[in-house]
Amino acid sequence: MPTSKRQPILLVEDNPEDYEATVRAFQKTNLINPIIRCETGDDALDYLNRRGGYEDPQKAPRPGVILLDLNLPGTDGREVLAEIKSNDDFKKIPVIVLTTSSDKRDIESCYKAGANSYLQKPVDFEGFFNSIQGLKEFWLEIAILPHINGKKG
Repeated sequence: MPTSKRQPILLVEDNPEDYEATVRAFQKTNLINPIIRCETGDDALDYLNRRGGYEDPQKAPRPGVILLDLNLPGTDGREVLAEIKSNDDFKKIPVIVLTTSSDKRDIESCYKAGANSYLQKPVDFEGFFNSIQGLKEFWLEIAILPHINGKKG
């Protein structure tokens, strides 16, 4: 089984409905990767840096992919993206921006900061499911994910 099929997905999403819709869509695609949720940008950075309640590497495994909402309380997704992509330990982790924003400035700034993909959340569940299915197929089944810190995952 490819390593990408076992690596956790870090889902940074503050909205409970969007989180549940994402999990349901992944379940419908038969995703076997664990999904780890952080509700704020600060929480995501603590998770990645193994601070706060995330010191134990067994409880905070390095994600294979990060799904990042832009509009988060506190440190927003734009700042989280910039921090991830400027950090040698994290910059190889693919970051997929998953947001409601279709603002061209957001799209441009995210790609400039190093986002690997930018997906706008569709309003209806079927459209959202199709987006999640395509994301899963490409990032977790087709793409070969990088080694993180000299180790897979």
